[in-house]
Amino acid sequence: MQRVTTAAALAAIAFAAGLAWAESGPAERPAPLTDADFPPVDPAEAALGQLLFYDPVLSGGREVACATCHHPAFGTSDGLSLGLGDGGIGLGPARLADPDNPPEERVPRNAQGLWNVSALQYRTMFMDGRVEIDEGHAHGMRTPLEDEMLEGLTSMLSTQAMFPVVSPDEMAGHYQESEVSQAVRMGILTGEGGAWDLLARRVAAIPAYAERFREVYPQVSAPEDITFQDISNAIAAFMALEFRSDSAPFDAWLRGEAELTAEAAAGAEIFYGRGGCGSCHSGPFLTDHGFHAMGEVQIGPGKGARFESHDRDEGRAEVTGRVEDLYAFRTPSLRNVAHTAPYGHAGAHATLEGFLAAHADPVSALESYDRAQAVLPEMPVEDWAIMDSADERAAIAAAVTVPRVDLSGEDIEALVAFLGSLTDPLAETGRLGIPEEVPSGLPVPTPAGQGELPG
Repeated sequence: MQRVTTAAALAAIAFAAGLAWAESGPAERPAPLTDADFPPVDPAEAALGQLLFYDPVLSGGREVACATCHHPAFGTSDGLSLGLGDGGIGLGPARLADPDNPPEERVPRNAQGLWNVSALQYRTMFMDGRVEIDEGHAHGMRTPLEDEMLEGLTSMLSTQAMFPVVSPDEMAGHYQESEVSQAVRMGILTGEGGAWDLLARRVAAIPAYAERFREVYPQVSAPEDITFQDISNAIAAFMALEFRSDSAPFDAWLRGEAELTAEAAAGAEIFYGRGGCGSCHSGPFLTDHGFHAMGEVQIGPGKGARFESHDRDEGRAEVTGRVEDLYAFRTPSLRNVAHTAPYGHAGAHATLEGFLAAHADPVSALESYDRAQAVLPEMPVEDWAIMDSADERAAIAAAVTVPRVDLSGEDIEALVAFLGSLTDPLAETGRLGIPEEVPSGLPVPTPAGQGELPG
């Protein structure tokens, strides 16, 4: 993959992109969401997926569930800048490295919120879009593993759910911890004896799960018929039901059923007008589903191939290999954003106010960043290699594709009020909620001392 990474080359690309952005004009208020924007969900499949989402049985060491890093108590994220998967103890900002089995590294990116990720408008998954819809492809999708894993999956969201369980830093674990981690270590993911098959056999060996799979999926007549694709499909069905969010005050405003508060209305005017926010955070999901270089602070191990030794996270360019995609990340939806702190692809910003100020003047913010706001459990790892390098910071700054915007303190307060109108009471409560127990008998992730939980 050939890349030109000089600041001058990146700056030229960014300047052209900035001109196009500046000429795009104010964004219009989007049309309201309807049932047609979401896939239908089988309630029985979603109920099965709920149990799997909260069950640590899907991790190599049986210690980490999907909900560990995507918990409703933290806006379907985890409250950390960079998460701790396998080898962590506790939940949310209180999560610590296990001194008896510490993680080798932090999860390289901030845990994304899961609101509306099943919506039909979504065509990519992950911050770099490495799972994406492609009608020209045999299975209608592209993934890093191409066709090896796609048979039997029912959606792009199902495909996404296959990956965390085989990530050593997230759920699989490292080296000799389990038969799953060993399979991942050897690169054996698919087929009989592969990591996905090993996890499916674990689930199938639990009678309560075997019975539920028989009830939900016609192709499953015996435990040995259960595949990890079935597991992923059930988890995706749960996420589609539980994390659908279209009943916030913002939605009532879009439907003409209610007005925003005066401060939120002022924020909306800035958001869709001179603030330029609506140019990228467009449509009813408040994302253009595109990729933009916003000069975000880089923390932690970075994201690259196993043979690479740098700490960079080059974003979309890791997938496409194109210089114009360097340091570009997928525009996140802003649904329930008031509850998904910290912010940025590396979770560098602790507050919405701080993140908005940085977005308004990203190049200056990169140089003046206050590292104390990062939420990073103590670990003997290097977190600041990129930020300590003037050349690395210059490359990130040179790739920025949006112009500086003048925002006063009052403007930011108004924007925060508008973003608060995206908080959905129904989504916060949950439709199925948190199960009291799961069929494996393992502990359900619950943040002790974090107050009352939804559900």
